[in-house]
Amino acid sequence: MQPSPLARILFGVYVALAIYASLYPLEGWRDHGLSPFAYFASPWPRYVTGFDLVANVLGYLPYGFLCIAALRPGVRGAAAFAVVLASAAALSLVMEALQSHLPSRVATNLDVLCNLAGAAIGAIAGLALAPRLHTEHPLKRLRAAAFLPGVGIDVGLVLVGLWLFTQLNPATLLFAAGDLRDLLAGEQVAVYRPEFFVAIEALTAAANLVGVGLLLSVLARPDQPAHAVFVALVLAALAVKTAAFAIVMRAENVFAWLTLGAQVGLAAGVVAALALMAAPRTARLALAAVLLMAATVMVNLAPANPYLAASLKVWQQGHFLNFNGLTRLVGALWAFAALAYLIYLAARRRESVG
Repeated sequence: MQPSPLARILFGVYVALAIYASLYPLEGWRDHGLSPFAYFASPWPRYVTGFDLVANVLGYLPYGFLCIAALRPGVRGAAAFAVVLASAAALSLVMEALQSHLPSRVATNLDVLCNLAGAAIGAIAGLALAPRLHTEHPLKRLRAAAFLPGVGIDVGLVLVGLWLFTQLNPATLLFAAGDLRDLLAGEQVAVYRPEFFVAIEALTAAANLVGVGLLLSVLARPDQPAHAVFVALVLAALAVKTAAFAIVMRAENVFAWLTLGAQVGLAAGVVAALALMAAPRTARLALAAVLLMAATVMVNLAPANPYLAASLKVWQQGHFLNFNGLTRLVGALWAFAALAYLIYLAARRRESVG
């Protein structure tokens, strides 16, 4: 049995994202004059909600599952479970210690226990399911049948998964990525006509959708058309976007993201992506890179939506603050990571031809 590169890549990405979410917003560091681990001997916090407990458990549940999958086949059973608990404890203890130096965060021993509980539950699920994932699981068969083999392709599939993750941020335009304004430029004050916003939103959605579709097509096996997988990906992205709005808005506004610009961009992007998948591989790589960068420029020109900004004041609280910061970071960096990956694929193609 061979180890799963995809599982190890996913585990590494998840750990990196968990660290960022634990330390967000990464500002206001201070020295309180105590040991970083003084929180561990403190009494349990007085005011704890069920949501806080569940969020801390769920945050480390994927950690346990992915760690078990990444350790196979070298480490299994009780030894793998012990590695999960030890590594999760170390990570959680260090994160809470660092949080004690952030004024917007509260370090507690209860968070550590909840994180360990989540990691243990995930590890138990991983021990039960990981053997199937490594053998004849439907997802593994789909991976082998629909996509090219190799670690490099696994990286691309993780990128596509992260693009889906970025749709969980309701503050971004449909399918948009690469918005650097929150990280670099601060609040936008310029005023634009509604027609400009509609055009920018449509072009951004279409360009990103075609770019992602072409990226997906170069990961697919030549004898397996990527059209069906692309359509499924689009449907999944729309479901994720709707779920994000369901968290923020009232029930009657869960489709507030489906504006005129989003509708035009969605329709044009799907049609164009399906048509361009028949182009030569080199052309698809180049066009995907150009479109993703063009969409990045446009999303940074788009005016902010004041209606969403007001709604997000309620959403960006507590653990949602961490999650929102995480989705914004991934969304801001995704386009540039995708561009680097497309360059990598093009370079690898030239080397194989040469």
